[in-house]
Amino acid sequence: MSTLAYLGPEGTFTEAALRSFAPDAPRIPCATVGAAFDAVRRGEADGAVVPLENSVEGAVNATLDELAAGEPLLIHGEVLLPVSFALLARPETELEDVKRVVTHPHAHAQCRGFLAGTLPRAEVFTAASTAAAAMAVSDPTSHYDAAIAAPIAGEHYGLRALATGIGDRPDTVTRFVVVRRPGPLPPPSGADRTTLVAFIADDHPGALLEILFEFAVRGVSLTRIESRPTGDGIGRYFFHIDCEGHVSDARVGEALTGLRRICANVRFLGSYRRADGAAPTLRPGTTDPDFTRAAAWLTSIRAGQV
Repeated sequence: MSTLAYLGPEGTFTEAALRSFAPDAPRIPCATVGAAFDAVRRGEADGAVVPLENSVEGAVNATLDELAAGEPLLIHGEVLLPVSFALLARPETELEDVKRVVTHPHAHAQCRGFLAGTLPRAEVFTAASTAAAAMAVSDPTSHYDAAIAAPIAGEHYGLRALATGIGDRPDTVTRFVVVRRPGPLPPPSGADRTTLVAFIADDHPGALLEILFEFAVRGVSLTRIESRPTGDGIGRYFFHIDCEGHVSDARVGEALTGLRRICANVRFLGSYRRADGAAPTLRPGTTDPDFTRAAAWLTSIRAGQV
C-alpha cells in the first residue's frame, strides 16, 4: 500500500484530505510542504498530499514554488475538501473563559466575523498551522485558551468544540493535490486538468498575451493562472497554469508545444482527473478528429496532392 506524506502535524486539513483520498494509506506528517516533497524525492514516501489553493485565500505559494523548483514531481490527482473551522479548547474551558486564541493566519482571515461577534476582546496569536495551534492548546500549561482549527484536530489532541462552523464563508473549499515521482500518467478520463509552469524568455510587452494566445487559439480554457517571482530580480516572473484537458488531447498537446517554442522553459506538472468531474465544452474545430483531419490535409499538400 502506498505511503503518503502530508503537511502536518496530525490534525491538519491536509490530513483530512488525505484520509478522504486514501483512508487506509500509511501517513507521514511533515512540518512543511517542502519537507513533504522531499520525502517523496528521497523515496521515503510514494506520494505527498499538499494544499494548492483555497476558494477564499487563493493560492498556497509554498506549494506553487515547490512544484516549480527542485527535482520534478508530477501531480497525479486532486481532492476538493470543504473547509469547516471549529473553536477548540481543553475540556474544562467554557466559551466565556476564552481570552487568547491561536490559529494559522489563513484560518484567522476566514473567521474574523465570528471572532468580532462572539469574542471581540480576545487576542489572536499565530501558529504554523491550525493543527499546531490545537496541539499548543492541548498542553495544560499553555497560555492559550482556544484554537481555531479543523474538527479533526480535536480528535487528535483531546479538545472539545466550543463552537463549530465558525467560518465567515460556509462554502469555503480547499483544493489539495497528490504528487508522485515522474512515471506513467493517469489515462485521460474526459474530465481532466493539466498543470504546468511557464517561464517567459524575456520581459517584453505582450509576453503574457503570447502565452494566453497558445491556449486560446486551440480552444483550451484555463482554470487558474498565477504569477510568481523567479527570485532573479524585480520584474522576473513565471506563470503557474491549470488548463482543461489531458496532455494526450491534441489541443492541449499542441498548446504545450507552442509554449515550449516561445518560453525559456516549460515544466509539465501532470495531467489528471478533476475532482469535480467537470468535462470541458469543446468548440467546433478543437476536437481530436478536427486536429487529425487538419494534419492529414497538410500532409497531402506537402505530398503534392493539391
